[in-house]
Amino acid sequence: MKEAIALAQSAGESGEVPVGAVIIDNNDNLIATAENRRERDKDPTAHAEILALRAAGTTLQTWHLNHCTLYVTLEPCAMCAGAIVLARLGLLVYAVDDPKTGTIRTVTNIPDSPFSNHRLPVIAGIMESTCRKQLQSWFANRRGRGSFEF
Repeated sequence: MKEAIALAQSAGESGEVPVGAVIIDNNDNLIATAENRRERDKDPTAHAEILALRAAGTTLQTWHLNHCTLYVTLEPCAMCAGAIVLARLGLLVYAVDDPKTGTIRTVTNIPDSPFSNHRLPVIAGIMESTCRKQLQSWFANRRGRGSFEF
């Protein structure tokens, strides 16, 4: 998660929402890293999770990521949750619940929904305080306020 936080910091410094993602395999080998790039790439799908999944597929030469773990600093949105399910990810670990667009456990639960063709274990709250402060600070600075609830 520390690497994902560093990637989120880089994204935030580049004007992106500070979200970072890291994928490792079952042997703890680093497979892929990514940070949000929507603004830089002018691409609405350039979320950290999507970019990390694409990179992992390229590196491993398969879209089946059932032997991989994705670490991400913010609970995935519907698009990312769908991609995670389709990639057959082995484990998802995220830091902060997203009360507006979180679709793993907060607003809804895509992985455990009846239409999902893959169930995966999820661990939430890893380094939550650090990631929450990072997001709050970024949004507060972006909006010109001293604080922001996330």
